Amino acid sequence: MKIEKLLENVRGRRVLVIGDVMLDHYVWGDASRISPEAPVPVVDVTEDSYAAGGAANVALNLASLGGVPVLAGRTGADESGERLSAILRDSGVERVSGLDTESCRTICKTRVMVRNQQLCRIDREGDSREYLLQGERSLGSIEEALNRADAVLLSDYGKGAISEALIGWIVRKAEGKGVPVSLDPKPRRRLRFNGLDLLTPNRAEALELAGLSPHLRGKFPAEEVCARIWENHRPGNLVITLGADGILLCREGRPERLIPTYARQVFDVSGAGDTVIASLLLALSAGADLPTAARLANLAAGVVVGKVGTATVSAEEILKYLSLHPDLADPSRETVYSG
Repeated sequence: MKIEKLLENVRGRRVLVIGDVMLDHYVWGDASRISPEAPVPVVDVTEDSYAAGGAANVALNLASLGGVPVLAGRTGADESGERLSAILRDSGVERVSGLDTESCRTICKTRVMVRNQQLCRIDREGDSREYLLQGERSLGSIEEALNRADAVLLSDYGKGAISEALIGWIVRKAEGKGVPVSLDPKPRRRLRFNGLDLLTPNRAEALELAGLSPHLRGKFPAEEVCARIWENHRPGNLVITLGADGILLCREGRPERLIPTYARQVFDVSGAGDTVIASLLLALSAGADLPTAARLANLAAGVVVGKVGTATVSAEEILKYLSLHPDLADPSRETVYSG
């Protein structure tokens, strides 16, 4: 299936996104002097901006590609929650009802940006138990949304929304309805899971899932990592994002194909993983095979890393990027593993 046709087919596909919802706050300014109070730069603020973060950014990526995202995650009755709700409404993202609580503190990440470079980050969040999705009322609302979904995406940012019990419950419910389930994992939480249709760790996360050091340098040990993750989790498809080294596709414990990226100037990788998982699952739900879905995800990520801050990508931007780099959709550039 060609990329152009695939972008048509993904329109209207309904994806339930479950996970850690947060607000990204950007403080933009310049720094030309050091504070007399401490050896730190003084930032003259020129602008504040806000964007959806975490699972909410995944939902926005789905919407910008023409999908129909339904978002399940907890926010609070605070200023950050109100700002995030407004962003989601304006972007056409539907939310699962009955999940917000007044006692919950909306997760907010504030990044201080000086000349398009991040100077520091300030996190505001509550206890992980505030964000856990459990209880008859919450699960009932999520199941109602699942009944109308073409796919489910579990977005774990380690804040507490995703649990072993929730993953198992979702997998069982989705299996009976023939709905594929994908997980973007956080290995440091050491959750036990299996039966997922798609698992999408980045390089460090894949190494950690395999029981190796996430700081391992040198050539990525593809065969060992794929085999170990298969042994522990049995994902239907394993897709490992390797940054500048491309996207690795694995099945049944073996690497099958490496899709290279296009070398370009990178401004910001914030949210690039969200873009990959959103476009990948959306494509699979529309009937694409895994290599074609990964080529679309590769193109989408190539657009997003050229933007500053948490960002999304549209079908029009992908097609423009493809017209400039048509070889990115050429299978002959890819490494195919034998055996």
